[in-house]
Amino acid sequence: MATMNGTARPASQQAAISDTALGDLPEGGREAPRPDPEVLARARRRTYTGEYKQRVLAEAEAARGSGEIGAVLRRHGLYSSHLTKWRTERKTGILQGLAPQKRGPKSKANPLTVENQKLRRDNERLTDRLRKAEIVIDVQKKVAMLLGLPIAETEGL
Repeated sequence: MATMNGTARPASQQAAISDTALGDLPEGGREAPRPDPEVLARARRRTYTGEYKQRVLAEAEAARGSGEIGAVLRRHGLYSSHLTKWRTERKTGILQGLAPQKRGPKSKANPLTVENQKLRRDNERLTDRLRKAEIVIDVQKKVAMLLGLPIAETEGL
């Protein structure tokens, strides 16, 4: 007997294990199916159109017998909470109530605040460019004075 991982195995099992490890199949055995190497895509949250929701709601309301609503839900792969939520959306009278809603936290930023910040950044950028241009003009004037070149005076600056 040989031990593997602290357990005793008979010699016949040991031979079968080593045969399969080498790629040989035991007598009368079948090759194990290989796993599919393809990576599955990530699951996506289901979204439903307004027309689909209304159609399912109408179908559920038409189902009056015992267990018929459950059959409608199973046929469409839905839960009773879907119907409850869709009924409340329809009842509140929201125009786009049955349209798919965007998930996640709502933006708290005011559009005017965003525009104001953008304009401030543009103002700072342009002020910096103006400062650099004034430095370049000042250096050009000093170089012209050192070289004795006539300086063209511009009015309005």
